[in-house]
Amino acid sequence: MQKNSILRLVVASMATISSSFAADQGAASWAARAISQYFVSSDITYLTANNYEAKLDVYRRREGTAPLPTVIYIHGGGWTGGTKGGAVNRLLAWLEMGFNVVNVEYRLARVSEAPAAVEDCLCALRWVGAHAKDYGFDVNRIVTSGESAGGHLALTTGMIPESAGLDRECPGAPLPKVAAIVDFYGITDVVDLLDGPNMKTYAVAWLGSAPNREEIAKRVSPLTYVRAGLPPVISIQGDADPIVPYSHSIRLQEALEKVGVPHEMITVPGGKHGTFTADEYAKVFDGIRAFLARYNMLPK
Repeated sequence: MQKNSILRLVVASMATISSSFAADQGAASWAARAISQYFVSSDITYLTANNYEAKLDVYRRREGTAPLPTVIYIHGGGWTGGTKGGAVNRLLAWLEMGFNVVNVEYRLARVSEAPAAVEDCLCALRWVGAHAKDYGFDVNRIVTSGESAGGHLALTTGMIPESAGLDRECPGAPLPKVAAIVDFYGITDVVDLLDGPNMKTYAVAWLGSAPNREEIAKRVSPLTYVRAGLPPVISIQGDADPIVPYSHSIRLQEALEKVGVPHEMITVPGGKHGTFTADEYAKVFDGIRAFLARYNMLPK
């Protein structure tokens, strides 16, 4: 998709869901200015692995010369589907808040099973650090975010240390430190989804039939990496989610509390798997904005 086409899509989508993150007049005004405010660089290859070119899109603000807070956004789809193009409407609130956004794709299960998606997103983080001067990324204010499997990958990207060895597909400078994580109903315990009452076919497909699949599942589970010193984490989930167990978010909050990591959870009562109302999304992003402001993460 060409740059102008992407921006037209952003503006058109903004017009339909403007009430999700601003009053009607304010959102309409922002939509009208969006083309001049953002420059889009699309389909940049950040990694080649297994003969697959993993790509990302960069949405960067035109005005000013100072580096800006940047969101690395990762699409969902159970590690088996989804595209970065399909996540464009989920970038709108971030663009309206003034962030630079890096919209990331990664190897799905049909290309490479676990832990490939985790490896790719860590490589996207390294790419952001390496190209910070080129695109105006503030490496001290990087936020990772995503929904469902993308929420899981936002967590792993912000939590997994280099010592885990999952960044070896793209050796280079040390990984930038993620400053905050915004997790939309992400999986936190992959092992839990392989068997038993919470078994999910998408997780089984991602892990495949390797004899050590539980070991791999633990290696790619955010709960494995909970420790002091992690960035602040805010999780959002409906308590009637049929796709990702609500208990995953609860367990993450409990684990973060035990080690003193700043955290917050927004529960959408009766919310399914991301099918929230416009008013619910507006409240969610009000909460996200307040959370990030607390840690000096908002653009000025």
